Amino acid sequence: MYRLFKPLLFLLPPETAHRVTTALLDLAAEIPPLRALLRSLYGVSDKKLERHVLGLRFPNPVGLAAGFDKNGEHIRGLACLGFGFIEVGTVTPRPQAGNPQPRLFRLPADRALINRMGFNNEGLDVLVERLRRLRALGVPEGIIIGGNIGKNKDTPNEQAAADYLRCFEALFPVVDYFVVNVSSPNTPGLRALQEKEPLTRLLQALQDKNLSHNSPKPLLLKIAPDLSDEQLDDIADIVQATGLHGVIATNTTVARSGLCIPKTTLEAIGAGGLSGAPVRARSTEVIRYLRGKLGAGPVIIGVGGIDSAAAAREKIEAGADLVQVYSGLVYEGPGLVREILEGFIPKTGDLWSTLDPHG
Repeated sequence: MYRLFKPLLFLLPPETAHRVTTALLDLAAEIPPLRALLRSLYGVSDKKLERHVLGLRFPNPVGLAAGFDKNGEHIRGLACLGFGFIEVGTVTPRPQAGNPQPRLFRLPADRALINRMGFNNEGLDVLVERLRRLRALGVPEGIIIGGNIGKNKDTPNEQAAADYLRCFEALFPVVDYFVVNVSSPNTPGLRALQEKEPLTRLLQALQDKNLSHNSPKPLLLKIAPDLSDEQLDDIADIVQATGLHGVIATNTTVARSGLCIPKTTLEAIGAGGLSGAPVRARSTEVIRYLRGKLGAGPVIIGVGGIDSAAAAREKIEAGADLVQVYSGLVYEGPGLVREILEGFIPKTGDLWSTLDPHG
């Protein structure tokens, strides 16, 4: 079905297409027969897909990456598409408009996207209230909700911890796990927080606050694919030193090598983070490297270039516990989730038949 509408959607600017598709999805989710139809078309219910990770029960290992539903507006509709977990955000304490448009670009020949959104979101208070109402009504399909937190653009790095802590405390009652985003290339200076000393201070402050609660929440770090092996070694050291629960690997890249898009078109697009198929190999490399450094304990969520069941399985074989998709949805449509899930159901003699589905 998506293949029929995709050419029409690709005639629209990417942000407009996103608004149209999410509005239609939200509408369908409010009409019981259509909601049931979506679930039958895209959902896969099988106990073998359950994963017990981070002390949580995930209905299945395929999640929606942060950025798709920044403000937690579409969770009911997205839950009909078969996801086991949805990550909202990145949210900042105060609302911000993000970077000027156009700021999202398709690269069809490369099955990729470039974005420089700049943490556009309605702000922490709006997201918290929206999630509070959702919790009161009951989270659909038993999905897990993660909260991806960041800092406002005009907050100096020296004061960044206060922004992250504010987001953490406000979201604590309404999300199941947290992700600290210091790896977006679209907020000036943000990636400097990935350096060892400032990152250790930030994560330790968050972990101290987390441990002050009777029931701490899982806390993960989202990292860039552009880190060197030495920087990845630092990340592994920090995760172990702070007792962080895991890592999401990876965010978008600032690299532009090996693309099919003409150089003049690429230069006209300008700055931004590249996602989709071109990131697949590097993301997998980072996952494999970190798993070797971290051992079996910390959780790794793999994201980057997942546009097929084979690409998702590649991440798991490299050491990821769960996977997330985003750009793959743009090119493959919601049927991608079902394809991956069906490929994840253990079959006699394959990798999955030897794994404990409960972690």
